Amino acid sequence: MEQQAPTKIAEAQPSAEEQASTQAEQAPTHAADAQPATQKLALSREMTAGKANQVAAIVVLALLSTITTLALPLIGGAFVAELEKGGGAVTSAALWMVGVGLAAAVTGTLSGYLLSKLGIDLVTKLRVRTLKHSLGLPLKIARREGTGDLAARLTSDSSQVRGLTEVGPLQLPMAALQVLATLVIMGFLDGILLLMTVGSFLIAIVGVVFVVKAIRKKFEALQAGVGKLSDDFVATLEALTVVKAHRAESRLVRSFSERAENLGGLEIAAARLEAMVVPVMTLAQQVALVVVIMGGGVRYVAGEISLPNLVSFLLLLLQLAAPLVMAIQAIGAIQAGLVAKQRFESVFSLPYEQVDDRTEGGEPVAVAPGTPAVVLQGVGFAYEAGRPVLEDVGFAVPPSGLTAMVGRSGAGKTTVLGLIERFMELDSGSISVFGREVSDWPLSELRGRIAYVDQSFTLLRDTVRNNLLLGLDKTVPDEVLLDALEQVGLREEISALPQGLDTPIGGENDLSGGQRQRLALAGVLLSDARLVLLDEPSSQLDSLNEGRLREVVDRLAEDRAVLVVAHRLSTVQHARHVILLEQGKVLAQGTHERLMSESEPYAQLVHGQMLRPVDSVRMS
Repeated sequence: MEQQAPTKIAEAQPSAEEQASTQAEQAPTHAADAQPATQKLALSREMTAGKANQVAAIVVLALLSTITTLALPLIGGAFVAELEKGGGAVTSAALWMVGVGLAAAVTGTLSGYLLSKLGIDLVTKLRVRTLKHSLGLPLKIARREGTGDLAARLTSDSSQVRGLTEVGPLQLPMAALQVLATLVIMGFLDGILLLMTVGSFLIAIVGVVFVVKAIRKKFEALQAGVGKLSDDFVATLEALTVVKAHRAESRLVRSFSERAENLGGLEIAAARLEAMVVPVMTLAQQVALVVVIMGGGVRYVAGEISLPNLVSFLLLLLQLAAPLVMAIQAIGAIQAGLVAKQRFESVFSLPYEQVDDRTEGGEPVAVAPGTPAVVLQGVGFAYEAGRPVLEDVGFAVPPSGLTAMVGRSGAGKTTVLGLIERFMELDSGSISVFGREVSDWPLSELRGRIAYVDQSFTLLRDTVRNNLLLGLDKTVPDEVLLDALEQVGLREEISALPQGLDTPIGGENDLSGGQRQRLALAGVLLSDARLVLLDEPSSQLDSLNEGRLREVVDRLAEDRAVLVVAHRLSTVQHARHVILLEQGKVLAQGTHERLMSESEPYAQLVHGQMLRPVDSVRMS
């Protein structure tokens, strides 16, 4: 297996992560434009942009809900006053109470729904932006961040941001307004009773402030832990075959269970803190109610407050706890949402490859006759400081024909292909494609002229058709697709699938390693790329299908440049040019026959069966 960029699967070494980050920041930014250190999200502005009417409706409805809620206790006092007078307006006051109560409920429901809709729209935008940015990350950065941690932005972090957007812009201000207006009205009704009420609540509020701060710390640790757990779990599922082969399920279950239990402990601690808020505020309300009833009773007997005003004051007191609890809970949701917001900002601040703008028409770059397809000069590259993978590598790939790279595992062959594709950036030297430095190519144009099949013959979890059409901006008739499958010996097998070309790959309809590899090669046939990079294309093929592959490669090499990482003797025997890599350096290059006679390391490679004969693999 070729040496790969460090992948965050279980526990990456901190120094490697820091080095990857440093290299990413210092890398040339033509393809991956460096972003600011932090990219702040203006959630309120993004949520309300272009939706002025909806925002106005939410504000008006919320204000009406607050006003009617405040008016209800006063109408209750008026109802008591009518009872005292024995007048005929009792029924009218009662109807007003019912009507105002319904109005408060309806306006509150509508404003909450419209606000939720705004929040959902914003979360959808964030998810789409996260998907786009994550797929545009340079490989090194994406591997450092981890797939599971990036995916957590779409799930738990999105939910927390939605909570932030729903309570922050409106619910918290409305709750604060309701509390303030309630206190003002209570002050007009009786200043002494107001002081008693504020004193009863003050101690509770101070205690809750400390609880909210503790909740934020728990959420920070919790969301980071969930992201890391998701990342490691996804990586483990990708290696499930190896896990089962080594009977490691139980050990991994124990490991993940311990981590899940630790996260559960954090959630319980946060829930315990959150659970304290409502009881504390309820207790404060009950204390205030007892104090007001006692003090209000004394003042009523003394004639210092009227019965209607006392009733209104008590009703306002009963309403006061609700907006206070809402405000405090909103603060808790805001703390969690701010943590999630920071996690989104950290993703959006990562370097991003500008590959969106595709060249219209896709016309090939004019190349002077005889211009090599690829030229490497003095190329050096290292994944980690002090561990060079390539050193002073130089060779040329002719504009057409088959060029093979051979060497022991870890020699740097796959890394060369990655550098040509600009999956990574050079540390030294230069690489040109069709006479143009790779750093001068817009990424979309560069990769649009290269067909690439990796050594894992990776396919998307999508239909056969979409995998064949990946990277093509045109409609291709079924017969053309089936012809490409025929050329790699896969037409009958794909036609036998439940939905043929429209069968999703994966799950119960997954393909074997050899089938997946041939499907990837069929996609190369459909491409009009002038440079084809193949990483061990025959590693999973039997002799029959390897013969078909050789025919396909020979056909491609007639008018295209084909650079192949070869582990089969038959492949290098057909190559026009062979390059021998050893420990990141070019030891020799030439034809197979010439290298056999002039390069002892190459001859040892062949005689030592490091280049396998055709019939050494029997897989389909």
